[in-house]
Amino acid sequence: MLTRTRSAVGAGWRWFTAFRRTRPFWGGLWLVLGGWTVLKFSLGAIQLVTAVGFNAVAGYLVGGGMMLCGLIPIAAPRQRVTFGLIGTVLAVVSLVVSNLGGFLLGMLLGVLGGAMTAGWGPRRARARAVAGGVE
Repeated sequence: MLTRTRSAVGAGWRWFTAFRRTRPFWGGLWLVLGGWTVLKFSLGAIQLVTAVGFNAVAGYLVGGGMMLCGLIPIAAPRQRVTFGLIGTVLAVVSLVVSNLGGFLLGMLLGVLGGAMTAGWGPRRARARAVAGGVE
């Protein structure tokens, strides 16, 4: 029983490692955490949000947009540059519309995650393996 559990956990960990290495995982994760921070510091009573208007709703839109821009490149890595740049712009905009961008923490996490997402690239094949066929 214990060996089956260990092998299942090992197989799951190997799958997760392969998944993580083929996608901008860490950049997307930082962008999602930055969006969550902005959203967390924007939370208020729904009566207050509807009474204040766009100023209160902007924090929800920017935080949710940052989270979405972090999740999409993980699901579709070819869109990493577009959503990395949009996420970075939303993080900078959060400085103005949402309590100093989640008290600067959400903005910094978002800018870091957006830059990591846009700058990520798939792993290249080794030159020796391609040219000679044998390492």
